[in-house]
Amino acid sequence: MKRIVILGAGESGAGAAVLAKKEGFDVFVSDMSAIKDKYKKLLDDHGVEWEEGHHTEEKILNADEIIKSPGIPKEAPMIRKCMEKNIHIISEIEFAGRYTHSKMVCITGSNGKTTTTSLIYHIFKNAGYDAGLAGNIGKSLALQVAEEPHEYYIIELSSFQLDDMYDFRANIAILLNITPDHLDRYDFCMQNYVDAKMRILQNQTQEDSFIYWNDDPVIKKELDKYDIKAVKCPFSELKEKGSIGYIEEGQYKIEYPTPFNMEQEELSLTGKHNIYNSLAAGIASNIAGIKKEEIRKSLSDFPGVEHRLEKVATVGGVLYVNDSKATNVDACWYALESMKTPTILIIGGKDKGNDYNEIKDLVKKKCAGIVYLGADNKKLHDFFDGMGIPVADTHCMKDCVEACEKMAKPGYTVLLSPCCASFDLFKNMEDRGEQFKTLVRNL
Repeated sequence: MKRIVILGAGESGAGAAVLAKKEGFDVFVSDMSAIKDKYKKLLDDHGVEWEEGHHTEEKILNADEIIKSPGIPKEAPMIRKCMEKNIHIISEIEFAGRYTHSKMVCITGSNGKTTTTSLIYHIFKNAGYDAGLAGNIGKSLALQVAEEPHEYYIIELSSFQLDDMYDFRANIAILLNITPDHLDRYDFCMQNYVDAKMRILQNQTQEDSFIYWNDDPVIKKELDKYDIKAVKCPFSELKEKGSIGYIEEGQYKIEYPTPFNMEQEELSLTGKHNIYNSLAAGIASNIAGIKKEEIRKSLSDFPGVEHRLEKVATVGGVLYVNDSKATNVDACWYALESMKTPTILIIGGKDKGNDYNEIKDLVKKKCAGIVYLGADNKKLHDFFDGMGIPVADTHCMKDCVEACEKMAKPGYTVLLSPCCASFDLFKNMEDRGEQFKTLVRNL
């Protein structure tokens, strides 16, 4: 009996444990943090041994294979020890992929992953397809494979998950964009991060499809390095040579495999970045054989994603927008680009090697004020203070919202689009967004 040890007992780890147990492995789960009660119950119900708050070396280093939570960096002491012993380390997605022949629709990119993944799932479900939502959102893929298998899985993949994937195959792979992100996890080397994103192409055959943004300079440069066997399906904002999806004269158009068009105004998602998300989702759905009228209906009635340019409330003539999901500079660029009124920008958090020059021009053009929200705002002060825009320094959400309320005038927009990870002051980006929404609604 092979021994599988799972490090991290969140959604992916607990799900992997259930599948490993079902497949007859000797399973042990270890988490350096406290394990949530719902996952403890899941592990107990399936007779899986677990520990929390520490790692017991002798119970881990005897593993035949390790399944690692995507949140654990390769520099973690226990991961280093596993690597020294040459124990194979994989992701939950890689493991789950071994036990299913379902079709995999996989989405990655620095920005827009969650929106695009959710939109594709929305289209598939509305069309009556048997689909599961997995990866960075939804339920653990491994748990679904073990207990509620689906014909299709719509999977949001982060670079961290792709790092530990080897034999997994995406039937439809979507690469939205590649811009600097998580560089703290990639030795501050952009190419290492790019290489991780490109792993979505691994194992694709000529029966598969590769959908990507044709105008992304990084993707363009990388494509020449790969022997891509899948059918290439590039999309662009405007019609150009090679693109099979684009906007032309106010029409949203897809050429392949079935010609399809609709009025751009009918798309439920607005803003430039969402054109790309809607095109990628439409092309994937078209390839999967979903009828045109189903795609058209779902593209026009999709409600959007929480914490992504989410309108919270208008208070005293000021619109408050929650874009807590904007954890990198590029995401904030798209948010600012879509602003139509003077904007108070909330920015800050755990900096991942950000270069704020990318948003400098937009900040000058769109922002009437900046509120810093982080444990350490020095880098923000150094960059933005000299721009002649009013700034405020805050270290908790309550002070931040109060500062915004003082700064904003009727007709303004307050935009929480932090450019940074949330872990300095919040549990995660959802916690940051929820605190913002609660305080705004109590104004």
